[in-house]
Amino acid sequence: MAVSLPRVPAVDLALAGVALTALVGQRIAVAPALGGKLPVALALSVVIAGSLAVRRRVPLAGYLSGSVALSAEALWVQADPVAPYVNLIGLYSLGLYGTGRRALWGPVLVLPAVLAYFSNVPAPWSAPAGVVFVWLLAWGAGYGSARRRERQAAARRRLRRAAVASERTRIARELHDLVGHTVNVMLVRVGAARVVLDRAPEQARDILRGVEQTGREALDELDLMLGTLRDGDETAPAPPGLAELPRLAQRMTRAGMTVSLRVDPAGPPLPGSLDLSAYRIVQEALTNALRHGQAGAARVRVGRDPRRLELEICDDGRGPEPGYQPGRGLLGIAERAALFGGRLEHGPGATGGFRVRAVLFLP
Repeated sequence: MAVSLPRVPAVDLALAGVALTALVGQRIAVAPALGGKLPVALALSVVIAGSLAVRRRVPLAGYLSGSVALSAEALWVQADPVAPYVNLIGLYSLGLYGTGRRALWGPVLVLPAVLAYFSNVPAPWSAPAGVVFVWLLAWGAGYGSARRRERQAAARRRLRRAAVASERTRIARELHDLVGHTVNVMLVRVGAARVVLDRAPEQARDILRGVEQTGREALDELDLMLGTLRDGDETAPAPPGLAELPRLAQRMTRAGMTVSLRVDPAGPPLPGSLDLSAYRIVQEALTNALRHGQAGAARVRVGRDPRRLELEICDDGRGPEPGYQPGRGLLGIAERAALFGGRLEHGPGATGGFRVRAVLFLP
């Protein structure tokens, strides 16, 4: 079975080709001095240049092989003045493309190669020290760039995870508000139909027709919500907003809780996300009033000024029990208000029942 090897980037092949040309050209220029060692020198030049071809795929192995070939050439053939520059590129590549632990071998491998190169080259002691310093600077530049790139990639992954978690929370909140509201309304109405089924069948049929209508409306809204979640679905209708409050009030009235609305005159259009959140807050508060408060009537007030939107929902139900704790519905309302820098108040109403007041700030 044939095994396909990863392709070497063209830029690395070109870089290795340029290095090999320079190395071979220098060796041919001093061929008389090399004598019988020329074939060995050419073979070592191929290894040194070839290390650049694999500097991305196996940076540590590539730099190690190039350093060993450079050392062998300096010790047993003749030091090549071009080879150190190839080694410098290899060391930088090790810092840039090597994994965190493997890249740390760079400073360890530099010193033996430099000492081997200068072993047969007459030079003051400062020359090897200067070379080591420059080589370490090159390695540090590559290593720092790689670690910075890794941190940026990790930050992008964290942002993606946070975005996914935020989107899941948003979808869960929307489903809770939509499905929870609809199911509660339908349960209340089905319960009413069961009570009057024997003595007023026609009234029971009217209630069940209302339940059917509520279910259809919920399916339409669910389809709308799923449509807005599909990528590239630009034809999906807009999600519900405060303009839908009259329909919501009618639905709650059919379920047995009379809802009165008082809405300030409309101003400039609200941002879509804020408009939807305001609608869901009213919807959830009314659902809680019907289900938990067993209210017979509720009042909704929507106030608005250039800076903020105020929502107040009061009912005439049984009110909260002493020491009550907010459930998922109120916590969801608080989350929606917090998204817009707002706040939530909830508790007993001034004349009984339950009161919810949410303030959302306009952007």
